[in-house]
Amino acid sequence: MKNKLKIIFLLIIISLLLQCKKVNNKKQSNKIKITDALGREIEIPNKIQYVICSGAGCLRLITYLEAQDMIIAVDDIETKKNIFDASPYAFANPQFKSMPLFGEFRGHDNPELILTLDPLPDIIFKTYSQSGHDPIELQNKTGIPVIVLEYGDLGANINDLYNALKIMGNALNKEKRANEVINFFNECIDDLKKRTSNISDNMKKSCYVGGIASRGPHGFQSTEPAYPPFKMINANNKAYDKSKGPKELTHADIAKEKIIEWNPEIIFIDLSTLQLDVKANALYEIKNDPVYKELSSVKNGNVYGLLPYNWYTRNFGSVIANAYFIGKLLYPEHFKDIKPEKKADEIYTFLVKKTVFK
Repeated sequence: MKNKLKIIFLLIIISLLLQCKKVNNKKQSNKIKITDALGREIEIPNKIQYVICSGAGCLRLITYLEAQDMIIAVDDIETKKNIFDASPYAFANPQFKSMPLFGEFRGHDNPELILTLDPLPDIIFKTYSQSGHDPIELQNKTGIPVIVLEYGDLGANINDLYNALKIMGNALNKEKRANEVINFFNECIDDLKKRTSNISDNMKKSCYVGGIASRGPHGFQSTEPAYPPFKMINANNKAYDKSKGPKELTHADIAKEKIIEWNPEIIFIDLSTLQLDVKANALYEIKNDPVYKELSSVKNGNVYGLLPYNWYTRNFGSVIANAYFIGKLLYPEHFKDIKPEKKADEIYTFLVKKTVFK
């Protein structure tokens, strides 16, 4: 009898241990681990409902992943009034303008404000982590997992961009969409390269782009020597210095005398410059400055506007759309099948589910 009782007691203990293990496994299954751009392994809920995005471009990426409905608050730049929306993701999501605030732009988060949000975010994504509130400190103060992303670009740092999309995709159960966006960018870049890689240098008209924004709107002398749309179509960008190699500048203010010396055959104006006072923007400058009026491109009417490239960091959809527009203009024979307005709408419809030219 005693042996039987011992066996029954042992079976009960084993049964209880198995039940505890099942409960523990179930609890563990409610969490997953994500490795962010800083190499930190972060434990987050396996089902995310609510998110905030801190830092320049972060809302753009979550919009690309079709997860903007998870956003419950924004930084203050999203609610500021501009002459026009220079970022397609903001244009496509007017609801951002009336959402609660969690801090100031460029990553200056307010932990106390975040903790008043209802509901609380499950996670915080953060780009440009070196700017604003320290991500580790923010996580410690709020108790909310902070996932750091490297924003990247469509040039030398394209892998950073793709890694950011993959990290977000893993966290939000949007892996399929993340891969679709990555494939879309690769296909566009490959197409542009195929169309223009065999064009000889003597067939390329010289060009320059001015008015590029950098932490706000700028005038005509503001450019980007490694301007991605020019590089994608192998354009003869007068501001580009091949000798810089991997150290090529991302932004530069070019001396007026240098622009006159270059005398580019075609000038492009980034239309973000129109956010400046009417007598300070690039368009006004080339129309009214007697020196610029002597440029051959200005005299011949070869001045064209481009969609804003850099507004709360880089507009990737506009980079691609501008590349097709510039390609059509510089090499019409190689872009016979392209209608720039239609192509731009295809790009924005895919990325932010909103057309611009229709």
